[in-house]
Amino acid sequence: MKLIIGLGNPGNRYDGTRHNIGFHVIDTLMARHGLTMMDQKFKADYTIWRHPQAKVLLLKPFTYMNLSGEALLPFMSYYGIAMEDIVVVYDDLDLEPGRIRLRQNGSAGGHNGIKSIIQMLGAQDFKRIRVGIGRPQGGWKVVDHVLATFRPEEQDSVNEASQLAADALDDWVDGKDFLKIMNTYNQRK
Repeated sequence: MKLIIGLGNPGNRYDGTRHNIGFHVIDTLMARHGLTMMDQKFKADYTIWRHPQAKVLLLKPFTYMNLSGEALLPFMSYYGIAMEDIVVVYDDLDLEPGRIRLRQNGSAGGHNGIKSIIQMLGAQDFKRIRVGIGRPQGGWKVVDHVLATFRPEEQDSVNEASQLAADALDDWVDGKDFLKIMNTYNQRK
């Protein structure tokens, strides 16, 4: 079994915000495959995608970003999912909207959702897809920036990045090697 977790904040107040790009990618993947969230368990909305290659859990935590690990760890424990079988999708300030970057492991890089996951798992060796949200402009604080929606002129790039991230996830679920997937998608725009 594989697990894909998109990070974000629950509730209508946060729909469409930069911090919720992980949720947006999960929604893109679900729409592509005709899936809907089926239930709630362990502090997350989830569904099981019965792909021909593997069962895949898709998660959207409702713990809020800073406690994302509290939703991930119980699913991994309950379903016996190994570290190498998870991918975390989240926002990245250092990438402009429209860009994605895949990594096999690494530090939290200042991202509180990733800090929570590393703390709960006791390791940082898990796959990630970082989706660009850009840096704050005009003296905005980071917290105001990540909780703001994308500007209209950024929306096409954001949708393109969500589609690219969903493409990379499809490749991974299909059984392609993550390093090869990284080499393909990290070269794109």
